[in-house]
Amino acid sequence: MAEGSAAPLELGTERIGTLLRKFAVPGIIAQTAASLYNMVDSIYIGHISDVGSYAISGLAVTFPLMNISIALGTLVGVGAMTLISILLGQKNYEAAGKVLSNTLTLNVAVGLLFTVVALAFLDPILYFFGASENTIPYARDYMTIILLGNTFTHLLHGFNGIIRSSGHPKTAMGLTLFTVISNAVLDPIFIFGFGMGIKGAALATVICQILALIYTFNFLADKRHFLHFTRPVFQLNGKIAWQSLAIGVGPFLMNIAASLVALFVNQQLRKYGGDLAIGAYGIVNRFTMLFAMVCMGFNQGLQPIAGYNYGARQYKRVREVFWLTAKWEVLVTSLCFLISMFIPEVAVRLFTNDNERVGLASKGLRVMNSGFALVGFGMASGNFFQCLGMVKKSIFLSLSRQLIFLLPLIYTLPLWMQETGVWISFPISDTLNVIVSAILIINIFNKFKRLNDGDDASSLGGAV
Repeated sequence: MAEGSAAPLELGTERIGTLLRKFAVPGIIAQTAASLYNMVDSIYIGHISDVGSYAISGLAVTFPLMNISIALGTLVGVGAMTLISILLGQKNYEAAGKVLSNTLTLNVAVGLLFTVVALAFLDPILYFFGASENTIPYARDYMTIILLGNTFTHLLHGFNGIIRSSGHPKTAMGLTLFTVISNAVLDPIFIFGFGMGIKGAALATVICQILALIYTFNFLADKRHFLHFTRPVFQLNGKIAWQSLAIGVGPFLMNIAASLVALFVNQQLRKYGGDLAIGAYGIVNRFTMLFAMVCMGFNQGLQPIAGYNYGARQYKRVREVFWLTAKWEVLVTSLCFLISMFIPEVAVRLFTNDNERVGLASKGLRVMNSGFALVGFGMASGNFFQCLGMVKKSIFLSLSRQLIFLLPLIYTLPLWMQETGVWISFPISDTLNVIVSAILIINIFNKFKRLNDGDDASSLGGAV
C-alpha cells in the first residue's frame, strides 16, 4: 500500500508506539538533517582561511533576523498543520483542502512583505543585532541572498509540515534530506570552487530550497492524495486564516522570543567579550540546535497523532502519545547535556580549529547546557498544547522560558559575572521552564481523567 493511502485512518487505530515510530523517525531524520543543513554552512564558513573568525561571527549576527523569518513562516504553517490534522480526524477532507490553499496565499503574502522590509533596512537591522565593522560585510552578503529566497523558504517549510501531517512523513523527510545533501554538495562548489565565500553558502541554500519546492508543488497538486490543492489554488478565507494564525501564534512568539534572545545575547557578548564571543555563541547555538531539532522531530511525530485523536475524541491515546514523546525527548536532551559537560572541545572543533575560539565556545557550551537535561520535557509540553489548539497555554509556555525567565537574566547577571553571566542565564531559565511545564501538564491530565473517549472536550478549550 502506498504511503499515506490510509494514513489518516490509522492515526486513530494503530498502536501508539508504532505510530510514533512511523511519524517521528522521518521527522527526526528530517529535523536532524535540517540542523545539519545549517551547520554545514557554519562548518564551511568557519574554515575559510584568514576570514573564518569574522565570517562565522557575521553568520551568528544573522540568527535573530533568520529567526524572525522562521517565526513568520510558523505563524502560517504550524496553525495550518494543526487545523489539517484535526480536520482529517473529523474526516472533513474538503475543509482540509481549503486550509491548504489558504496557506499558499498567506505564505506568499507574508514572505514577500518580510523580504521587502528587511532588504530596505538591512544594514541598520544587522548593526542592531550586534554586527560590527568587521562582521557586517559577511552578514550583509549572506542575508541579502537568503532574503531574496525568503518566500520560497516559507512555502517549503510550511508545506513540508503539512505533507507530514497529512500522512506522508517519508515524503516530507525525503524532501528535507534532498535539501541537506544537495546543500552539502553545492556549498564547497560555490564557496571554494567559484570563490564566492559566504555568498556561495547562501546561494547554495536558496537553490536547493527552490528545487525541493518544485517537487512539493507537484506532490500537493496530485488529486490521488487525501489532501491536495483545490480550485482556486490561490484563495483567502478570512475565517480559516484567523483560525490558522491564532493557533500559530504560540510557535510564532516562541521564534520571535528566540530572535530577541539571540539579539540580546549578541549585544551582551559584544559588550563583555567582543566579536569572537559572538562567534563562540554561534557555534554553541548551532551544536545545541542539533539536539533541539531531534526533539522537534519527535514533536512532529506527536503532532498528527495527538491532533487526530483529539479531533476523534480518543483521549487515552492522546495521553499515551504525549508521555512516550516526552520520555524520548528527555533522553535526547540528556545526551546533549552529557556531551556539553564532558567533551565540549570535540563538538566545538567541528566548527573551528582556532584555539582561542575553541576555548571560548567550549566554556560557553559547558555552562549554557548545564541545565539542558530536562529541556525535552518542556519542549514536548509546549508542542502538546499547540497540537490540541490550546492557544493560551501554548503561548505561555513559548514565552516563559525565553522572555519571562531568560531575557531579564541576560541583562542582570552580567552586571556581576561579566561574560559568564550571559552563559549561565540559560540553565536557570531552562530549569524554571521545566517546572512550569510540569505544573500545566499535570493540570490538563487531571482534567483528561474526567473524560471518557467520545466525550465532548470543548470545556478544555482546545480546537475540537
